[in-house]
Amino acid sequence: MLKRLLNKLRGAQPKKESQLDMLKKRGLKVGSNFFMAPGCVLDPSHCWHISIGDNVALGPQVYILAHDSIMHRFIGYGNVANVKIGNDVTIGTRAIILPGVTIGNRVMIGAGAVVAHDIPNNSIAAGNPAKVVGLFNNYLEKHKDRLNKRPTFDESYLMENGVTQSQKDEMLNACEKHGSIYLK
Repeated sequence: MLKRLLNKLRGAQPKKESQLDMLKKRGLKVGSNFFMAPGCVLDPSHCWHISIGDNVALGPQVYILAHDSIMHRFIGYGNVANVKIGNDVTIGTRAIILPGVTIGNRVMIGAGAVVAHDIPNNSIAAGNPAKVVGLFNNYLEKHKDRLNKRPTFDESYLMENGVTQSQKDEMLNACEKHGSIYLK
């Protein structure tokens, strides 16, 4: 309390707790090397029902839901179920993970997918409802092969590192010529 008062007198603002820290305090389980892009929603009212493994990345505006209250008005109860996400998982922009879903290890979920059923290990799933459309290992090998045939760009080409207009033009031209590029 004294520290807070001294900071207030000095004009310092207390450090605001991050969304992720708040969810962890409530019981969200998250492994190491976790990345969550802006706008994600990890069911704040039932986050202790969500378990996320190591090396997981969530794209912008991903929703992970552990409860469904749609039936509450009809039967007086909502449905709550655990959500488990394995290791080495990437979930694309605006994907929705519904209650009770288990996503295995080494899985990619496509942007905009609605995951209503379990997704097995070593899978790529996409669509609404999400279905397995490929194997993680095959997709990885395809991109490793392409990496040797397409232009690559280092970290200096990222917005946060001050990419210049000429670097942007260089990337645009390379995409036009090769279809896609790889960025570190």
